[in-house]
Amino acid sequence: MHILSIVLQSWLLFSMVFFGVSKLTGAKHQVELFDSIKFPQWFRGVTGIVQVAAAAGLIIGYWYPAFAAWTGIGVGIMMLIAVLSHVRVKHSFGKVFPAVLNIAIAVAVLLLFADELSL
Repeated sequence: MHILSIVLQSWLLFSMVFFGVSKLTGAKHQVELFDSIKFPQWFRGVTGIVQVAAAAGLIIGYWYPAFAAWTGIGVGIMMLIAVLSHVRVKHSFGKVFPAVLNIAIAVAVLLLFADELSL
């Protein structure tokens, strides 16, 4: 179980860093994506910052699993908003799939560390 949690947490970490940095650096595909979903470009920067912050939470989560669980909740919500944004403008499943996959992985990370949550 420990290896599975490391693999899933690392996948989510890589995804948040990759997509967050590409948003912050103004990668052409990210600029075009935000134009196509009809969101302002400043929101691309905000989203990038949130994704990089999520990556930091996942890194901390290697030592403090509650961070990974809480970050799983945040990433899941963020990816749900991404899916709804893509569906709203009728994007193909190929454009929606990365967000759907990240929701599934975020939920798995949350479930793996759910016993670490304290409210």
